[in-house]
Amino acid sequence: MAQFVESPTLISGEPSQPVIREKENLPPKSYADAADHAPDKVNGIENIPPAQFIGKGEVETQRTPPFSQTRHRKSGSLRVNGASKQPKASNLPVEDIQDRDGEQLSTTKLTFTDQPKPQKPQPELVSGRRAGARWERSHIHFAPISIPFQRRLQTLMVLAHTLSIALFLTAFFLLCSIPLFWPLLFPYTIYVLLSPAPHSGELSHRSPLLRSLPIWSLFASYFPARLHRSAPLEPTRKYIFGYHPHGIISHGAFAAFGTEALGFSQLFPGITNTLLTLDTNFRIPFYRDYALAMGLASVSRESCENILSKGGANGEGMGRAITIVVGGARESLDAQPRSLRLVLKRRKGFVKLAIRTGADLVPVLAFGENDLYDQVTSDSHPFVHKMQMLVKKCMGFTIPLFHARGVFNYDVGLMPYRKPLNVVVGRPVKVVQSKRGELVDERYVDEIHGLYVRELERIWEEWRERFEVDGRVELRIVE
Repeated sequence: MAQFVESPTLISGEPSQPVIREKENLPPKSYADAADHAPDKVNGIENIPPAQFIGKGEVETQRTPPFSQTRHRKSGSLRVNGASKQPKASNLPVEDIQDRDGEQLSTTKLTFTDQPKPQKPQPELVSGRRAGARWERSHIHFAPISIPFQRRLQTLMVLAHTLSIALFLTAFFLLCSIPLFWPLLFPYTIYVLLSPAPHSGELSHRSPLLRSLPIWSLFASYFPARLHRSAPLEPTRKYIFGYHPHGIISHGAFAAFGTEALGFSQLFPGITNTLLTLDTNFRIPFYRDYALAMGLASVSRESCENILSKGGANGEGMGRAITIVVGGARESLDAQPRSLRLVLKRRKGFVKLAIRTGADLVPVLAFGENDLYDQVTSDSHPFVHKMQMLVKKCMGFTIPLFHARGVFNYDVGLMPYRKPLNVVVGRPVKVVQSKRGELVDERYVDEIHGLYVRELERIWEEWRERFEVDGRVELRIVE
């Protein structure tokens, strides 16, 4: 049975502590030197290695002393198992230190680095494409299933309004495919083409009940839209509201002046407002009756003069108003998000109309109208822009190439974005009516036009910060 026999602790005969050596008048010596010059015997005991290995039945064999290393502070030499070994200066870093006596010493630093274990080579593995990766990189974000029911109704109402012309046309042609309805559809088509109701100014088909239905509140809360008033309007006068900008479909104009969803009659009591649209819209079967019931009328000169000259409290248009989207189809091509370009410099026909009828001009600015859709720009697609201008010249309207969100996704479709829409009605510009049959003075037209533009700019500067418009957007009056 093997045993470990501990040797008695050996103490060097010469003290190495600086304090004791100083008392015994010995010169300073380091701990390493004191250990190196230890005597062979101390107090009669032989100075032997600290341990021996004794095995039973075997020759006594001295155990290899453990690895020890010391460093000489002055010389910087390294002792391994009592043997002096000088390190290579080229491989070891050197630093300068001072001892207690202020003597400059140089020593080396030992650094040990762990050798990385050799890794086992991995076999080459070739994989195919991961299923569903393209869907993860897709830019289309689909709407979640758990959406409040009210938001679904809002989307439904905006979708119905956006596709109203297509829905009524589909219903008409569907009935035309059934011969049983031909005796009714033929005289109805003749009536639609010849009826003077869109420009007669009588507003006999207008339905206040239809305009006040709760479904229009759902339509307006989709964005949401709000109507704001800068100053009250006198019900004893007549007015022409100029709506800016046109946008793609002018959703703000319909919500504010085509329905009672935003409370127009509460903000402007005693005033009957009529939103004007293209005369061709009143030649579409079924849609024509729907538009007339909503209080819409033709934007033709005859229609405007009849509305402002007939009816009202005095039978001459007092308390009546019309809303014109002044920029028209040309301005719709400039409807880009984070921009506001108004086609207004040469648009003076509505000013002359105001002077002939004695109606005051009221500027209206819709913050957020241009942010509801994205559109193909004319700079990146000049050929498409030329074709759009050609269609406008030949047919009186144009078709912007636009897109926004969809019914079930947030990136692709013809539904407008859910962006805040704030319609601000400015202060009226007083207009003096010209005498009947007298030519309108062009200088007076320019004066009224300048006042109108300045009031429009005032609305922009005063309310742009409140309605969180991008600070880089600037109002530009073009053409």
